[in-house]
Amino acid sequence: MAAPALTTTDRAEQGLADLVASARQALGDTLESIVLFGSAAEGRLRASSDVNVVIVLNRFDPQRIDALGEPVRTAQAAIRLAPMILLRDEIPHAAAAFAVKFADIVRRHRVLYGSDPFVDLPIARERLLARLLQVLLNLRLRLRSAYVTRAFDDQLVAVIVHAAGALRAAAATLRELEGSPRLSPRESLGQVVKELGDPRFVGVAAQMSAARESGVLPPDQPRHAVLTLIDLTAAMHERASRLRTGVS
Repeated sequence: MAAPALTTTDRAEQGLADLVASARQALGDTLESIVLFGSAAEGRLRASSDVNVVIVLNRFDPQRIDALGEPVRTAQAAIRLAPMILLRDEIPHAAAAFAVKFADIVRRHRVLYGSDPFVDLPIARERLLARLLQVLLNLRLRLRSAYVTRAFDDQLVAVIVHAAGALRAAAATLRELEGSPRLSPRESLGQVVKELGDPRFVGVAAQMSAARESGVLPPDQPRHAVLTLIDLTAAMHERASRLRTGVS
């Protein structure tokens, strides 16, 4: 009897175990930690999901990094590995510069090797709000550009899938800044779209989930979905802006 096919999560775990072993051998005493974050850390990987890891070093040694190159490229091909390589003393600066991303890492991570560099990572509220507004504006501009430049439905579905992670993390950050109870990024976006009160937003959140699950949407849906996502990011940006002005 043939062995059962590995699930996406099983393949990712196997690939991560190989990566950790290779990294420990290649990086030696320069390696501090390897941390998985995002949907993989929650056990919610989809076929379209990237496997996000942070490799934390105490110093950057090009010879050791060269030895890690082939294992990383293998993992990129096998499990969609998306590595970030940080020096330990860069973490506070990176968290300040990319506050929404690092707030999401703090919420959703699992240490694969070493100590936890994010367990007590402070992120200033004003930095988090400023970056949230920037992320939402940038996402809106990129969606507009994609609507103009992507001619085919499959191209737009890829845009929608790529936008999902950023939009969900933004929703979680928005609720956190508002003092709401913590939910997962997916649940946060679901709650935000309900609160915004536009049924189009509830529908596009469901379409985004379907695109992540299957990689396809029915004909003509992708173009309408991108237009609705543009409006959703604008509505979230307006809501976040009220936190800066103090308007309820």
